[in-house]
Amino acid sequence: MRSLVHTLVLYLATLAVSQPLISADPLDLTLRYRTETSQESGRYHILSRGESWQPSETAIIVCDMWDLHHCLNATKREGEFAPRLEQVLNWAREEGVTIIHSPSSCMDFYEGHAARERAKTAPVSPNLPDEIGEWCHQIPAEERGKYPVDQSDGGEDDDPDEHAAWAAKLDAMGRNPRAPWKRQIDILTIDADQDYISDQGDEVWNILEDRGIKNVILTGVHTNMCVLGRPFGLRQMARNGKNVVLMRDMTDTMYNPKAWPYVSHFTGTDLIVEHIEKFVCPTITSDQLIGGESFVFSQDTRPHIVMLIGEREYRTNETLPKFAIEHLGNDYRVTIIHASEEDKNTFPGIEAVADADLLLVSVRRRTLPPEQLQYVRDHVAAGKPVIGIRTASHAFTLRNKPAPEGYDAWPEFDAQVFGGNYTNHHGNKLVTTISVIKEQANHPILEGVPPDDFTAGGSLYKVRPLAEGTTPLLMGHVEGHDPEPVAWTFERADRGKSFYTSLGHVYDFEREAFVLLLKNAVDSMQDNGIKSE
Repeated sequence: MRSLVHTLVLYLATLAVSQPLISADPLDLTLRYRTETSQESGRYHILSRGESWQPSETAIIVCDMWDLHHCLNATKREGEFAPRLEQVLNWAREEGVTIIHSPSSCMDFYEGHAARERAKTAPVSPNLPDEIGEWCHQIPAEERGKYPVDQSDGGEDDDPDEHAAWAAKLDAMGRNPRAPWKRQIDILTIDADQDYISDQGDEVWNILEDRGIKNVILTGVHTNMCVLGRPFGLRQMARNGKNVVLMRDMTDTMYNPKAWPYVSHFTGTDLIVEHIEKFVCPTITSDQLIGGESFVFSQDTRPHIVMLIGEREYRTNETLPKFAIEHLGNDYRVTIIHASEEDKNTFPGIEAVADADLLLVSVRRRTLPPEQLQYVRDHVAAGKPVIGIRTASHAFTLRNKPAPEGYDAWPEFDAQVFGGNYTNHHGNKLVTTISVIKEQANHPILEGVPPDDFTAGGSLYKVRPLAEGTTPLLMGHVEGHDPEPVAWTFERADRGKSFYTSLGHVYDFEREAFVLLLKNAVDSMQDNGIKSE
């Protein structure tokens, strides 16, 4: 009799786990994704959409959160975000979300564990996808883009001496220095009564189908390798029809800044996330589940630069993204917002300006919906730095006519934000020679800028007289006309700092002097207090 009762209890417990629960409180999520500004443009809008997921139809897969890693820095970073991930998993479990722990190559450690046995005994799905048990290195959508980082060296970013000492320590512990993991990091709770443990694609798929799971959240390490490519990873979930997302703040990458594109480790992670949002699936952040702020690594102190690009004359939609990667990728987090190509007066994703430490404007004669332009107004009113290049002097106003109904202009933007006075420009056929103002030769923004005169790529803007509070740095000269300032700083009425230059033609970006000038201007704004705490 006791044996029969025991069997019945076990059966009911299994039934309770295998059958989805209905929750009255859906998960309200904001999914971030990217779409091309136009077909084959290679430029993308950063967009978001809201979705409500039933917890009973949702699973979180925890990928390769191992107890140890062959890369010391990877081990440290994993240990830093693991406590936050533990909070996410505990909250999600209580809400009825299915939790699947997938520490690859560690199944021997969990042999006999109830969560492991539960995974092994999940009914075989009648719709088991082909190749679900294999790594997936690319899905067709990714063929449209270029993979953003070189990870062929394995991605270790340790100091060589520290790495050697770490390898020796692992060896002394009896671990394989190249593959030291044996289990999942112990910070993460595995609930024996309801969680699952599996590193096999077919088992994970069986669990999802048995539980009626439509929505999958991937978290863990490392996004550019395991999280993307494992048999239970983002690519397999996406190509086999699951509504999958990456929790982008609960992950890391294996990327070495000494490899192309030679950006910081954290920028490398941003580039992988960007790639995923373009070609694989949307992303979310942990705060959407448990509140508070999204997670940021303690060593990721990069100020956030938002570039607002909306002009067709000088190709800054090509030059500024390249400049951002090559000259800002080590020290800054950069978000690029392009104007819509269907409605040039709208900027999809402009909400990012609300989080900007520094705003860089390259816009020409656009009037925006009031709620969009308000993001720029709020940034300025908060006393945050602004950089403008070329047509930014007439960014948000039309020529001799008011804004269309439903749109907003800011004709005083030049005067109020840059201290400028743009009225027109000299003829395009007149060659403009640029010279350093000798009295400002030691200004930080001119550091390293060659003192020799150089030729500008575009026409000379008429901007005199500048407002009080400006400090001209460069002058432009055309034959037969008075010189005009072409670069200056400005202390605004709100006490914020601005830098403006009428340079910014596509050919200016080929000149070392201009590239140094613009990089120095960004750095100078950081030195004036924009760096995030």
